[in-house]
Amino acid sequence: MSESKYESAVQRVNAPVGDVWQVLSNLQNLERVRHLIPQDKVQELDISSDVIRIKVDGLAQKIAIRIVDRIPLDTVKFGLENSPIDVHVWIQMKEVAPADTRIKLTLKGDIPMMFKLMVDKKIQKGIDDAAVMLAQFPYSQWVAQQ
Repeated sequence: MSESKYESAVQRVNAPVGDVWQVLSNLQNLERVRHLIPQDKVQELDISSDVIRIKVDGLAQKIAIRIVDRIPLDTVKFGLENSPIDVHVWIQMKEVAPADTRIKLTLKGDIPMMFKLMVDKKIQKGIDDAAVMLAQFPYSQWVAQQ
């Protein structure tokens, strides 16, 4: 196995870093977008503030995505549990002006070389797409509703 690293392009979020942090550091906020998850691919989904447990079509067991570290107004780090590979994802955020926050996603994982050759471009596209999707959340609106 070799450690692989993927980084998204930096994305602009039209919200203060505090609002972005408040939403991304609590996984229960994903309940707001549960309806966007393809029901034909996901068999079970349990969400709490620190963990998402998910049973995906084609996997024998539930995997968990857990927040393993929070650096206020800066980074949220996630780890995968019950996964055949060790994977961590970071969401980094930085406010460059009022209501102008930049985010970047980084994924590091011990991916077997043969597997990496097959999924390298798909992982990069996935991390880029996830960053674009996260940049579009209405963070300030969600915080105001809490």
